[in-house]
Amino acid sequence: MLNFYGVELGSRLLLGTAQYPSPAVLADAARASGTDILTVSLRRESGRLREGQDFWGLIADLDVKVLPNTAGCHSVKEAVTTAEMAREVFGTSWIKLEVIGDADTLQPDVFGLVEAARILCADGFEVFPYTTEDLVVAERLLEAGCRVLMPWGAPIGTGLGLNNIYGLRSLRAHFPETPLVVDAGIGKPSHAAAAMELGYDAVLLNTAVAKAGDPVAMASAFARAIEAGRAAYLADPIEPRDMAAPSTPVFGRASLA
Repeated sequence: MLNFYGVELGSRLLLGTAQYPSPAVLADAARASGTDILTVSLRRESGRLREGQDFWGLIADLDVKVLPNTAGCHSVKEAVTTAEMAREVFGTSWIKLEVIGDADTLQPDVFGLVEAARILCADGFEVFPYTTEDLVVAERLLEAGCRVLMPWGAPIGTGLGLNNIYGLRSLRAHFPETPLVVDAGIGKPSHAAAAMELGYDAVLLNTAVAKAGDPVAMASAFARAIEAGRAAYLADPIEPRDMAAPSTPVFGRASLA
């Protein structure tokens, strides 16, 4: 069973709450996904009082764990301040930490990320850092106090899938005991299944579901793909090889002369 900071979870799919065509579609997609965690941006929750209350009521009705995030933050100070506000608003020490370094790719500023993670972990937060697949950065985040890592598959919202299979596989191999979540860039259920087949513990999705033609059906498809990918990983897939190997035994075959 998946475990984040001592909390056991039945689903390995984390779902974002932005960009859905309506609150009703968001709620239906969340139910179809079977998710136990929804990520929520503080900015959307607190924009206007009544809208924020309605949105929070919808999330509360779904009876899931809330993971606030610092989406859109470009500095350590902004990310830390947003996290502190989120803890007050949502009543949780969980925070998905984003410190964006590049406006075009939305690539994390890994230097600022490590600094912000160190500050927040020391202040009692349980940090889920949005990071790259860099092994050294991962080590620094763990040293800062993070117990979960969330490397990107590809830039946020691109739907490109897993851009660096080697890097993601290496990260999994170097940190076998650390929960790893592929966050960002997933576009299709097959991408999510591939991440799970690498041994990743979970996948975080938003755009691929919210912007799909049928978000509810897509959420259900992702849920099944993640389950299939996890089952395949546990079943120990065969290693790829360069040469063909017959699947039918040749010994004892009838010889016709």
